[in-house]
Amino acid sequence: MLRFGKGVVKFRGFILILSVLLLIPSVIGFFNTRINYDILYYLPDDIETMKGQDILLEDFGKGAYGIFVCDGLSTADQIKMEEKISKVDHVSSVICYSSLTGGEIPAEMLPDTVRNIFYSKDGTGCLMFIFFDSTSSSEETMKAIKDIRSVAGKQCLLSSMAAVVTDTKDLVQEQTPIYTVIAVVLALIVLMLTMDSYLVPVLFLVDIGMTIVYNLGSNFIAGEMSFITMALVAILQLGVTMDYSIFLYHSYVEQKELYEDKKEAMAHAIERTLTSVTGSSLTTIAGFLAMCFMTFTLGLDMGIVMAKGVIFGVIGCVTILPSMILVCDKAIEKTRHRFTLKLPSRGLARFFDKGYIPAAIILMLLWIPAIFGYKNINVYYKLDNSLPETLSCVQANKALEQGYDMNSVCMILADAGQSSKDTKKMLDDIKKVDGVEFAVGLDSLQGSLVPNEFITSDLAGDFKSDRYKLLLISSRYQVATDEVNAQCEEINKIVKSYDKNAMFIGEAPATKDLINITDRDFKVVSAVSIGAIFILILIVLKSVTIPVILVTVVELAIYLNMSISYYTGTTLPFIASICVGTIQLGATIDYAILLTNRYKTERIGGAERKAAVKTAVETSVNSVFSSALGFFAATIGCAIYSNIDLIASICLLLARGALLSMVLVILLLPALLLIFDPVIIRTTAGMKCCVDRQKQKKNEGKIAHQI
Repeated sequence: MLRFGKGVVKFRGFILILSVLLLIPSVIGFFNTRINYDILYYLPDDIETMKGQDILLEDFGKGAYGIFVCDGLSTADQIKMEEKISKVDHVSSVICYSSLTGGEIPAEMLPDTVRNIFYSKDGTGCLMFIFFDSTSSSEETMKAIKDIRSVAGKQCLLSSMAAVVTDTKDLVQEQTPIYTVIAVVLALIVLMLTMDSYLVPVLFLVDIGMTIVYNLGSNFIAGEMSFITMALVAILQLGVTMDYSIFLYHSYVEQKELYEDKKEAMAHAIERTLTSVTGSSLTTIAGFLAMCFMTFTLGLDMGIVMAKGVIFGVIGCVTILPSMILVCDKAIEKTRHRFTLKLPSRGLARFFDKGYIPAAIILMLLWIPAIFGYKNINVYYKLDNSLPETLSCVQANKALEQGYDMNSVCMILADAGQSSKDTKKMLDDIKKVDGVEFAVGLDSLQGSLVPNEFITSDLAGDFKSDRYKLLLISSRYQVATDEVNAQCEEINKIVKSYDKNAMFIGEAPATKDLINITDRDFKVVSAVSIGAIFILILIVLKSVTIPVILVTVVELAIYLNMSISYYTGTTLPFIASICVGTIQLGATIDYAILLTNRYKTERIGGAERKAAVKTAVETSVNSVFSSALGFFAATIGCAIYSNIDLIASICLLLARGALLSMVLVILLLPALLLIFDPVIIRTTAGMKCCVDRQKQKKNEGKIAHQI
């Protein structure tokens, strides 16, 4: 390790030049990495709803679909609008009143079954069903949606998953640079208050910024990443890897007191940093990689990118940052200041002389409200719930619900060989299901509803391929509610009773799958992250009991963090409930490791348990404070600024979680170390000497008493 440190010092100029040059391919890689804005895309490929989407595209040339809501258009204008939309690139087909009747039959003469599909309850509005020739998240579909909106005018709105994806993309691209700058500014302020130089924090952020660019650029290898990952990666990498920079600088300052040559001091500082940071970074990486065990592959996307960010952060911390500090050493000395924001570490240490048992009891009792709140938090899965109400897609969904009693449209892919009689009977059965607004297909439209002469080959092709029939089902219930999930189950049973190979697809059944899958994923990710971090702490600290104590402390912080959402009546996006606990555990367990490691060192060195804990608190509290405050600063800005609830909620939980972990590590962990000290020294490698010393003192006491 020392040889590596000396190598970095020797080649610092080359390292700085190379680090700058590496930014070029990284930036190119980032701009050539596709960003995926469709969350449902990450559902497993082998489930029926995803297979059905592929069939829809292969057999019918239809990928994404949307419902076009028009208000106050005459029949002639409707026909013109339908013609304009049909000509938009990547629009596969448009199904509306005029496409069924050619506009030759007055709407008033249509059967109620057909009129209710295409016209609002008050008769002033009409609907068009638009199918695109690509998926919801494709660039082609998003461009087509923008083109349709430009053609349509203000009195028309487009409701669909693809519209939600398009509006989400615009909002994320607009907001991400702004709240990233806010995060950098807040982190800079915190670092300047907690460090002894005005220049050092700038060097920290330059180093971390470069490693963030490397991380983003390297995603080009995978080809794409999700918008959630892209929106969070810079903030999380900044918050998590800031600790490593702080440790290196503090180590360098300490080594300068031991070595006159600053190069020698830095080489030893790099050696110490590598030894210390390797263990703590592994727990953070393990926390992120635990998300890769999710069946919902958004976890894989986030886990790999975030874990990669930590690795880049560690590398930058021991190569780029030391090089910059050495080059700027004189400037750092000139920009030193006396005031640093610190906690009263000595006062906190004295608290554990007598007050540790009541403190431990009171804090451990917090498990009761924490578990109750944690188990009862409310989450939502409807993706447009995370978006501002002013967005076009959200307004379109409301217009659809209010004017047409319609919240979602799903599809059935039935065997093309199924008889017309069976198809009509199946649709009749589906219409009887609670909440179904309409159920139609080519078989039900022909004849009695729409004259056969109006069923053109193009229209027939919209509803039938060589292998499948396409049927449309509309629901009055909102996506992701208990009502629509029960409805999906009932419809699916009916469909399977007529054709066991038929598929029920669309946003509502896909979201139902999402709920079932992520419920399992949450349990798996939580278990894997706790297990992996437990094993790593066991290996690093060589103890059986210490991992139990440390994980208990941080898990209490996680449970309290999540339970606050329940007690404040906050409904969380589903992804927050899955990933926040894992990220908080991986990122803040380092606070506990830092304090415990110092306690262990002091105890092995001969200190009594209270003295060891007091020293650990005095020396570690302000490092924990700086780290937690930095993490808080990096995430709170996004939570306040962003009005994308999916992003803001995750950042708020992480910001709050950093502070809660800090408080419990400072107040609860030392108390538990004191209480369980006899068990710890018997179950931790290298601490047997503490037991021997205790026995020796007891024997000496007995001898003294006898004398």
